Amino acid sequence: MIAKLQRVLLSVACLTICLPAAGQGSLAQQILSPSGQTAKETAPADPLGRETPSGTLFGFLHAAQAGNYSTAAQYLQMSATKRQAEGEELARKLKVVEDRAFVGNLTRLSDQPEGTPQEGVPFGQQKIGTLAAGDLEADLIVVRVMDANARRIWLISSDTLAKVPELYDQAQVHQVEAYLPHSLVHIVLLGMPLWQWLALLAAVPVAAGLAWLLLQLASLPRRFWSRFRQHAQVTGWAAASTPLWLFVGTWIHRAIVAYLGIPLLHRHYYQQVTKVVLIVGLNWLVWRLAERLMQRVRARAVLSGRMGMGSLMLLGQRLLKALIVIIAAFAVLGALGFNLSTALAGIGIGGIAIAFAAQKTLENLFGGVSVLGDEVIRVGDFCRFGDRSGTVEDISLRSTRVRTNERTELYIPNGSLATMNVENFSRRDKILFNIKISLRGETSSDQLRYVLAQVRRLFYEHPKVETSGARIRFIGFDAGALSLEIFCYVLTRDFGGEYLAIQEDLLFRIMDIINASGTSLAAPSSTLYLRRDPGLDREKTAAAMREVQQWREGSKLPFPDFAASDIAGFSNSLPYPPSDSALLSKTK
Repeated sequence: MIAKLQRVLLSVACLTICLPAAGQGSLAQQILSPSGQTAKETAPADPLGRETPSGTLFGFLHAAQAGNYSTAAQYLQMSATKRQAEGEELARKLKVVEDRAFVGNLTRLSDQPEGTPQEGVPFGQQKIGTLAAGDLEADLIVVRVMDANARRIWLISSDTLAKVPELYDQAQVHQVEAYLPHSLVHIVLLGMPLWQWLALLAAVPVAAGLAWLLLQLASLPRRFWSRFRQHAQVTGWAAASTPLWLFVGTWIHRAIVAYLGIPLLHRHYYQQVTKVVLIVGLNWLVWRLAERLMQRVRARAVLSGRMGMGSLMLLGQRLLKALIVIIAAFAVLGALGFNLSTALAGIGIGGIAIAFAAQKTLENLFGGVSVLGDEVIRVGDFCRFGDRSGTVEDISLRSTRVRTNERTELYIPNGSLATMNVENFSRRDKILFNIKISLRGETSSDQLRYVLAQVRRLFYEHPKVETSGARIRFIGFDAGALSLEIFCYVLTRDFGGEYLAIQEDLLFRIMDIINASGTSLAAPSSTLYLRRDPGLDREKTAAAMREVQQWREGSKLPFPDFAASDIAGFSNSLPYPPSDSALLSKTK
C-alpha cells in the first residue's frame, strides 16, 4: 500500500515538474495566471507575455531554462545597445543567482496588469523576493514601463540587474558536486542536473522511512499505557496513522530537498505539488478523526436509547465529510495559484439561487434536523398530529412516516412537523381515568353516601391507582339521574394492554358497589307514577308565608341579598364536615 502510494505521488510530482519546462512563456502565464484575465482585444498583446509581473518573471525563467538567453534578455530593463552587447550574459548570471540565492514565494506573484499594491514599494513596481548570496543582498524588483510599441509591460528592474554580477560571484556552487561523477553533474535533464533528479527520487523512500520511524516512536507511550488497561481500545491512532505518515513524510521530503538547491522554477512547482500533498494528508487526517469521533458519539447515543440523536449524528457525519472535501478542493486550487475570489463569489450567488429554488426542501431538511435533535418523537411512539393519530414508523430528512389507526401510511413533511402541535402518548408516566356515572333519580342520600364512600375506599385499596388526587364527587342533578364524577390516575404507561385491563377491573368493582347499595345506574327512560295528589301541605305553607310576611314588616326581605349584619351573624355557622362524618374523629 505504501509503495503504491509512493509511486503515484512520484509520478504526479514528475509530471507536474516536467510540464512547465516543456512550455513557452505564454503557456506558463496561462498556467500560473488561472484567473483567466486576458488583455483587451483592442490593445496589442505582448508576444512575450510581459503584461503582468508573474508573466515577466516566469517568462524569463522558462526562456533561460531552455537556454534561449537572447529571449530571456528581453525581460531585462536595459537599453537596446546594452541588451545586444551584455543581455545574454547578464540573463545567464541572473538565472544562476535566482536558482541559488532567491528567497521568496512565487505563488504570491501578481497576475494583474497594474500589479498589487505593496507596502513600501512605489506604484508601478513589484517586489518579487530577495536575492541573498554570501554577505550581499538585493531585492528582486520588476517595474512597469512603456515599450517601443506603446505597450505597458513589466521588466526586471535595472537596479536589481546592477547587483547581479556581485551576487553571481558570491553565489556558492553545490559542494557535493565536487564528489560526484562528471556525467551526473553535467548531464542536464529538463533544465536540472541529473544528480538532483536522482536525489529528488531517492529522498522519497528516505522520507517515508523516517516518517514511519517517528510515528512508531510517538506511538510507544500509547502502547505502554494500553498494557495496563485490559480492555483498552485505542482505535484513533490506527485511523490517523496513515494520513499522519503521508503528512510527516512530505515535510521530511521538503526538508531534504531544501538542501539540494534545485533550480527556482523546479523548486516552485515542487513546492506546489508538495503543498497539494500536505493539504490532502491534513484533510485526510481530519476526515478520519471526525469520522471516528462521530461514530463514537452516535454509538453512545444509540446505547442510551437516543435514536434520534444517533440519526442526527449520522447526518452530521455526512455533512462534515462533504465540508472537508469542499475545503480541501479550494485549498488545493489556492495552492496551485488559482484566484479563488471569483469562484467564491460565484458559489455564493449560486448558493443563494439554490436556496430560493429549494426553499421547501431546505425547510424540510432543517425541520428534520430539529425533530431529530429535540427528540420530540421517536420511532415507535404513538402520537396525535393535529386531528390524526398513529404510530411513528420512520423519521427521514424530508418527512416522517406515521401508521394510522386505520392502518394507512401518513407522510408529514418535517417542515410542517416542526411547527405542529404534537401530542406524544408514549411519553406518559401514568394514564388518566376520568368518567361520569349517573344513578337513578330515586336513589336516597344514604345510598349515594354509601356509593361515594366505597368507591373512595376502592381507590385507596387498588395498587394500580395513584392515591394522591384520586376522587369521586357528587356533582349535580341531571334529568332523572344523580351525576357523579370519577378522577384518578392509573399507574401504567401501556394504554393498549395494561391500562384497558385495569380500567375494566375498576368499572366492574364500581358496578358491584352500586349493586350493593341497592340502587342502579340511570337509564334513558321515563317513569309514570299513578297516585292521588295530596296537594300542598297547608301547615308548612302557612308557616313559610308568615315568615316572609315578618321579613316584610321588619324591612328584612333578603332581596336582592341579605343585610350585611345578618350575613355576619350566620356566616360559617353550618357544621362541615357533617356531625356524623368520619373526618371529625381525626380532629378530636
